[in-house]
Amino acid sequence: MSTSVLSPAARLRGLRPDWLSDPKVWRTEILAGLVVALALIPEAISFSIIAGVDPAIGLFASFTMAVTISIVGGRSAMISAATGAIALVVAPLTREHGLGYLVAAVILAGVFQIILGALGVAKLMRFVPRSVMVGFVNALAILIFMAQVPEMHDVPWPVYPLIIGGLALMVFFPKLTGMVPAPLVSIVILTVITVAAGIAVPTVGDKGDLPSSLPVPGLPDVPFTMETLTTIAPYALAMAFVGLMESLMTAKLVDDITDTPSSKTRESIGQGIANIVTGFFGGMGGCAMIGQTMINVRVSGARTRLSTFLAGAFLMVLCVVFGPVVSDIPMAALVAVMVMVSFATFDWHSIAPRTLRRMPAGEIAVMVITVACVVATENLAIGVVVGSVTAMVIFAKRVAHQADVTAVTDPDGSSVVYSVTGELFFASANELVGRFNYATDPDKVVIDLTAAHIWDASSVAALDSVGTKYAERGKKVEIIGLDDPSADLHDKLSGELTTH
Repeated sequence: MSTSVLSPAARLRGLRPDWLSDPKVWRTEILAGLVVALALIPEAISFSIIAGVDPAIGLFASFTMAVTISIVGGRSAMISAATGAIALVVAPLTREHGLGYLVAAVILAGVFQIILGALGVAKLMRFVPRSVMVGFVNALAILIFMAQVPEMHDVPWPVYPLIIGGLALMVFFPKLTGMVPAPLVSIVILTVITVAAGIAVPTVGDKGDLPSSLPVPGLPDVPFTMETLTTIAPYALAMAFVGLMESLMTAKLVDDITDTPSSKTRESIGQGIANIVTGFFGGMGGCAMIGQTMINVRVSGARTRLSTFLAGAFLMVLCVVFGPVVSDIPMAALVAVMVMVSFATFDWHSIAPRTLRRMPAGEIAVMVITVACVVATENLAIGVVVGSVTAMVIFAKRVAHQADVTAVTDPDGSSVVYSVTGELFFASANELVGRFNYATDPDKVVIDLTAAHIWDASSVAALDSVGTKYAERGKKVEIIGLDDPSADLHDKLSGELTTH
């Protein structure tokens, strides 16, 4: 039998990602990174203003977050940068204590994220139901659109035809060719038109000055004392949770869009590493940026880490080398891109009349509550938590009603058998005690749990309470049919939960 031995060069080719040898993928990833970088600039500047820092701080954060997460993150093609959610969390800290404390909090938040990732916080994503995910996506689309409204209010009239023209280009240009992302074509054409015609409309440069040099690493300018730690710790912990929540939800969304899995644990730890790097470079921190991720994945078709890396690299090149040119890009062009992203992101099928007629009322309620909370608070994490808790309450109520008790008395009247069916836990166990006829039942009572399962201490306590009530009347209770897990739990807790 002959065996083939691969040469070192062949083995090396086998270890390389496919995109390294596919020019088409190269082109897609490079152009996607360029489009995302252009869209990141005004967003990063706006979030810097919210956080109360210089625009360069947000741009530096977007650069370091994107570049770092492209290497250490768990989800390919996802964009991490400075975000509005993080800006809202850190704004009070910056206002009260200054930039040094903000940078220190970013580094500590990264440490918290690494710890949380190592402890398996990503596994909590399994408890986020589909209705919450749909609400999350729809709320995101609404927030993206609402963020563009100020750019369309009280502006020169040419802004409106420019936005319409940009949208038309992004709708019809892909019908001609898919070689170049339509958003990039729209941005270039609208910029050329406004500059050549001298049309006075708001531009990227009006948002703030772009940095003229690369960020320099250094330590935060704070006293390294316990007082500093107690000051920044609450903000850092909030940043860690909000950042992980948005990042893991975004990773799950990209998983669904691309039909590929990702490591949520690696993503959690990667977000922490990226924030630590960002802090040492003086950035404001960040997390996954959902709007720009949709531009990268859904609009531009990117699928690899290359687009994420280039989004950060191009961002700094555009600011430092091509700052004057980028400053002339009309905001109308970027508004058109983000409006298109919001429409592409929204799950229109979820609100179709046919879908709503078939969907259980509880599922619809969870989706609506998630959307309402996110839009009202402008915080995706709050909406996801409230929506998930609501879904759990509705689920518990639904399952509790499936638990039932039926009684069969022997013909001779000497005993009665109560057959319990369903899942016994805190929600259903509370009603269990009232389903027995303590006064009129015969002296021998059998509780058959063959078709039931005991899940928690509340159920054991309820069964103990039933036994106690019968014992007070001189009647004997026998429990039969317990499966092994239920029997183990019952044996461990029975008699230990009620006070005598």
